[in-house]
Amino acid sequence: MPTMRLEIITAERVVFSDDVELVVAPGVEGQLGILPHHAPLLTILQPGEIRVVKGGQEQFLAVSGGFLEVLGNKVTILADACERAEEIDLEHARQAMERAQQALAAGAREADLAQALATLRHAQVRVAVARRRRAA
Repeated sequence: MPTMRLEIITAERVVFSDDVELVVAPGVEGQLGILPHHAPLLTILQPGEIRVVKGGQEQFLAVSGGFLEVLGNKVTILADACERAEEIDLEHARQAMERAQQALAAGAREADLAQALATLRHAQVRVAVARRRRAA
């Protein structure tokens, strides 16, 4: 099966760098499916789950947002934050989700509300990705 190069990079590290068969990422207008030799593309990512298929095996990563570029036969994701499923501490992610829910319930100011919503969405993604790995 044809492959393409995928690199996922944060400010701290290279999270993923390998040849893959498929990438599914959370674009701002919906899920993006990228196959080898995809047309050039540049888009913004929203918080969500990245699914990577290599050798018929799926891997999942949680991304908090960033940019995705397809150029040539290479996909580059510049992520605000990104974690592989096996790196996520499920209990810590659940606690972060609960704290964000409590902040929202407390009726924070508008600026704090936006931050609490972003934190909640990121925590929900981390919990979902961690649970998916444990279910497999």
